[in-house]
Amino acid sequence: MRRLVRPPCGAGCLGGRQYAGGAPGAARDAGRSHGRRRPADGGAPAAGDGGRRGGGRRQARPPIGGDTGGLGRPLSGPRPAGGRPPGPAGGAAPAARRLARLSAPFSPLPAGAGPSRRVRPRRDPGGHRGGAIRVSTPVLDLARVTVEFPTDRGRLRPVDGISFSVEAGKTLAVVGESGCGKSVTALAIMGLLPQGGEVGGGIRLAGQELLALTPDQRRARRGGEMAMVFQEPMTSLNPAFTAGEQVAEALRLHQGLSPDAAFAKAIEMFRRVRIPEPERRARSYPHQLSGGMRQRVMIAMALACRPRLLIADEPTTALDVTVQAQILALIDEMKRETGTAVVLITHDLGVVRDHADDVVVMYAGRVAERASAADLFANPQHPYTIGLLGAAPRLEGGAARLASIEGTVPDLMHPPPGCRFAPRCPFAIAQCAEQPPLADITPGHQAACWRAPLDSLLEQAA
Repeated sequence: MRRLVRPPCGAGCLGGRQYAGGAPGAARDAGRSHGRRRPADGGAPAAGDGGRRGGGRRQARPPIGGDTGGLGRPLSGPRPAGGRPPGPAGGAAPAARRLARLSAPFSPLPAGAGPSRRVRPRRDPGGHRGGAIRVSTPVLDLARVTVEFPTDRGRLRPVDGISFSVEAGKTLAVVGESGCGKSVTALAIMGLLPQGGEVGGGIRLAGQELLALTPDQRRARRGGEMAMVFQEPMTSLNPAFTAGEQVAEALRLHQGLSPDAAFAKAIEMFRRVRIPEPERRARSYPHQLSGGMRQRVMIAMALACRPRLLIADEPTTALDVTVQAQILALIDEMKRETGTAVVLITHDLGVVRDHADDVVVMYAGRVAERASAADLFANPQHPYTIGLLGAAPRLEGGAARLASIEGTVPDLMHPPPGCRFAPRCPFAIAQCAEQPPLADITPGHQAACWRAPLDSLLEQAA
C-alpha cells in the first residue's frame, strides 16, 4: 500500500515580473469607488461561513479537527447531481487511516483553551445599519479562466478552467504547492502575463469584463482600482528611482496629488508599514534597502491608493514574524475601512486560518477544493487538501516526522487524464480517469473528487 509523500516544488511556475510602479508618466485612472460588502437578504451569515460574521462581530474560529483526526463528522444530505460512486471498499481502510494521521496536526484544541489572539469587534464593511439589504456584485469574478503559453514542446496550460469570486471586504486565500498556477492566475488578472500568454474565460472586476479592455485601459486600472504585491520585490521595483518616488507616482496618477503631497503621503505609508526612518528610506534606491524593506515598500505602494482589489502574492515572505503580523493587521484594517477585496496567495496555513474568509486549493492548474476557511480546516474533502494540512508542523506532541504525499506533480505538458491527483491518491478508482466536476459537498463547500465526501471511507475503515 502506498504511503503519502510530500511533493517537491513542481516545474512550470511561470510569470515574469514588471516594475510595480509602471513606466514613469504612464496614464492611469485616477477615479475609483470602493466596493462595499453587504450581507445577503435577511442578514444571516452565509452557509459554511463558520459564524465569522455573526452579529457584525468577528468571532473566534471553532476548534479545528475532530474525532476522525481532522476529517470532521460524517456528512449527510443529498448527493450532487449524477452522484459519486462509492467505489470498492478494498484497500480503503489503510489509506483512510493514513489520511487521518495526515490531518493530525489540526486536532481539536485542548479543553478550556481559548483563541491565541485577541478577538476584536468586526465592523461590517458594507456599513449596514438596518432596513433593506442589497446583495452586491463580487469585486472579482473568474469564470473558467484558462492560461496558455506556446513553447517548443507544444502549448503549455498552467491554468485550466478555474472559477472563483471575491466579495468586498473579504479575503480569499489561494493555496497549493509551487507550480500549481497561483501566481500565473494573479498575473492574468492584472494583465501582466509574459509575452505570448493567452487568457480565456472571463475575468470581471466590479462587473466589468477585463479581457475586453485594451492594454491601455487595463493599465489605467492597475495601481488604482486593483493592485498587487509581487513575490519578488527586487525585480518589481525600478532601480532607477527612489523608493519614495515610486510610491508617490501612483498617488499622483491615481489621486491627482501634487508632487510634494504625494511624497509626503508616501512617507506616511512607509511609516504605516513599519519602515524605520521613513523620511530617509523614501530617498533611498532599491539596492540600498534590505529584502524585507523592499517587500514593505511594495506593500506600501499597493495600499497607498486604497484599491478595490488587492492581490498579495506571498506578501510576508521576507519579513520576520513580528512585522508579518503588523502587515497582515494593516491589510485587515484597510479591508474593514474601505471594503477592499483581498486575494491572498500563500503557503502559510496559519495565516490562512487567521486571516482568510474563504479558501481555494489549487492542484496542477485546477481547483481541487473551495470552501470557507473554517469549513476547510474542520472538514477537508479532497485527498490533496488533507495532505497539505497533514504536512503542517505542530508545536504539541513532541518531535515527529512530517507527513508527506507520495509521487511528484504531473507534467503540465502531458497531464494525466481525468483527475490530476489520481496517480498520487490512495483512494483512486477507475472512474478517476474522467475529470471530476467541482461539485457541492455541503452548501458553500465544493470538491473535485469522485469519492467525496470521504467520511464514508473512514466509516468503512473503522
